[in-house]
Amino acid sequence: MAAPLADRIRPESLDDVVGQRHLLGPDAVLRRMVDSGHITNMIFYGPSGVGKTTVARIIARQTGKTLHKLNGTSAGVADIKQIISGLDTFEAMGGVLLYLDEIQYLNKKQQQSLLEFIENGQITLIASTTENPYFYVYNAILSRSTVFEFKPVEAADIEQAVVRAFGKMEKELDTPLDLEEGVAQAIALGCGGDVRKSINAVEMCALSAPVKEGRRPIGLDAVEQVSQRSAMRYDRDGDVHYDILSAFHKSVRGSDENAALHYLARLLSAGDILSPCRRLLCIACEDIGLAWPQAIPIVKACVDSALQLGLPEARLPLADATILLCTAPKSNAGAMAIDAAMADVQKGKTGDVPDYLKDSHYSGAKKLGRGLTYRYPHPYPGHYYPQQYLPDELKGRVYYQFQDNKTEQAAAAYRRQILALWEKERPKEE
Repeated sequence: MAAPLADRIRPESLDDVVGQRHLLGPDAVLRRMVDSGHITNMIFYGPSGVGKTTVARIIARQTGKTLHKLNGTSAGVADIKQIISGLDTFEAMGGVLLYLDEIQYLNKKQQQSLLEFIENGQITLIASTTENPYFYVYNAILSRSTVFEFKPVEAADIEQAVVRAFGKMEKELDTPLDLEEGVAQAIALGCGGDVRKSINAVEMCALSAPVKEGRRPIGLDAVEQVSQRSAMRYDRDGDVHYDILSAFHKSVRGSDENAALHYLARLLSAGDILSPCRRLLCIACEDIGLAWPQAIPIVKACVDSALQLGLPEARLPLADATILLCTAPKSNAGAMAIDAAMADVQKGKTGDVPDYLKDSHYSGAKKLGRGLTYRYPHPYPGHYYPQQYLPDELKGRVYYQFQDNKTEQAAAAYRRQILALWEKERPKEE
């Protein structure tokens, strides 16, 4: 069976790799390291189809090392031991480069079996992962490696690979390909930064195109059929999921409704309702909060409606809630206040509850001194009585600061009003 087109036109030099200029450009650290011929253990982190395997192959060839490739989804300790057993052979005289794809699937014992050999230099490790290595690769491997992040390839760069792939297919099929204007660009835009996916689309378009008068016409309709939402990069348990959620939250916090709607659309297009629902409820409390407390029940109503409706109609209340929060006044005073209070508690700053605040609704409470001097505030001016509520150890501690929005300033004004009223009309016995 013929290898896929993506393998048949795999670049032979770093100059031929599309994208990743931040790693492979003339002044980039990785490029300079490879050109010098001296490489260290590395971890390539990034999405699929962006050149990680290709770059590893080129590095092995340029540095004269014997390349061994394992995949973490199927490799075991036995496979690693087999590579180790050949380290003293003639084949390994130039050094061994082990390319370990999807390293996150190897357990701790499997990863640790490499430590001795990557430490003494007998094996140079290039591991790749689509997951964040700081979460999925063990520290012992991380500390001995340099992490290089591969990014989705820009459409303009992918278009170059698409044109080259169509040229390759034309030669192999020995039939001219007639591309409708915009076909190469449409494939480049529709692959979500994945070069391999774009080349696979080229191969499918070329092979499925009917021969008419000795030529193969390829139109935009064919591209649309093979693309089918392939621009979406989304894994509900992966980094992309959390990156999109983070961008969604920060866009709402930053009052940019257009960006927030974009990220909401990406979540909903992947069929994810629960994540934006939970995040919107959090935003309403964390970032709008006391500046406009009514936002919380309104967003709750929108979320309930979305969950009852399901997709595609759920997009409507969720879009309303998103725009509402983006355009609402912002305050994180409540979040900062509770975080400051919890920080004290976690540091052990608690203290005993004052006796007059303790529960006194039981027989014998008075004998224990519970509730004896507590003053019920409602009969006093402004329904206020200035007694100490915090434990003695935290007396005078301030967690909440009124912020400069209309609602909190109104609350601050009311607080000043009742304090002034107390000073003016306090009972004589005080």
